[in-house]
Amino acid sequence: MKGRLRRARVADVEAVHRLINHFAERDEMLPRSLNELYENLRDFHVAEDGDEIVACCALHVTWADLAEVKGLAVREDHQGQGMGSELVQVCLEDARALGLPRVFLLTYIPPYFERFGFRRVEKAELPHKVWTECIRCPKFPDCGEVSMILDTA
Repeated sequence: MKGRLRRARVADVEAVHRLINHFAERDEMLPRSLNELYENLRDFHVAEDGDEIVACCALHVTWADLAEVKGLAVREDHQGQGMGSELVQVCLEDARALGLPRVFLLTYIPPYFERFGFRRVEKAELPHKVWTECIRCPKFPDCGEVSMILDTA
């Protein structure tokens, strides 16, 4: 991998915001506000190349037995170098370290996450997610994202 993975810092939030919203503008992921990113900063890992943030991903605990992998974004000129995979793996390691038996995500690219062992499920199997964050989304209930889950044990 070209770059270095680490936990996100406050100084990274604006770069993470630009990265995520770049893909959101292309309708490839959901937008995130600066406020949301600051509030969830501790969930994020980033990859940097020199002094630039070029990729990010978060693990967000949603319940006693469930967390979400979210906000995976890799700048186009750094795709195909393994950064996304390493970030997902770091988030899954965090989930295991926290004792979380299941991790889910919502994605427009299910084949990518199937490589990690995620399987497709109905959104109805994720009630905490659907009724907390998704209901506030402007695309709800027809966003087109596929829900997936992974048993981490």
